[in-house]
Amino acid sequence: MGYAEEPDWYAEPYAARADARVLPGSLLVSSVDLTEPAFRRTVVYVIEHNSTGTLGVVLNRPSDMQVRSVLPAWGSLAARPGSLFIGGPVKRDSALCLATVRYGQSADGIEGVRQVNGRVVMIDLDSNPEAVESRVDGVRVFAGYAGWSPGQLAGELARDDWLVVPALPSDVLGPSRSDLWAAVLRRQPLPTAMLATHPIEVERN
Repeated sequence: MGYAEEPDWYAEPYAARADARVLPGSLLVSSVDLTEPAFRRTVVYVIEHNSTGTLGVVLNRPSDMQVRSVLPAWGSLAARPGSLFIGGPVKRDSALCLATVRYGQSADGIEGVRQVNGRVVMIDLDSNPEAVESRVDGVRVFAGYAGWSPGQLAGELARDDWLVVPALPSDVLGPSRSDLWAAVLRRQPLPTAMLATHPIEVERN
């Protein structure tokens, strides 16, 4: 079974401006001092942020399990490498799906699809894959999610646990073989970009 065609990642703007305001479509990039295993060197895509809290998914934690083995109907739409990603420590027995809409296409009016930010949409996995396959670059499925109660993320931001930057659509489906954490930092203005050179400890290699 094939996978969704990889979009042209270099069609996206290279630079993204750092912005301390958390919004749907923001990235939370873990600081070099955040050593909690669930979030160390992670990039979290924010799906919801409001008075009830914050919900997002970790973009750079692929698992060894293939989407086609757990959700066969969505396997051919899964972006390479077709893996199920670990979205976070909350509700690992549930799944969320993100996709990017192709240039020149629209997901408006498709049942089970809602816009998160720009070309990034969230798809109800109970919906019909055939309804979206011609409109998206591919999908990425996440087991579990990262969640913060009201005020919790603000406290972590005050401790400098996270850097908040805008996402590029290509971040959502980017190749898992790349170091997304370093790539996102590298495209920020100096001196933030220098954080991308922070070494991974030997025990994590």
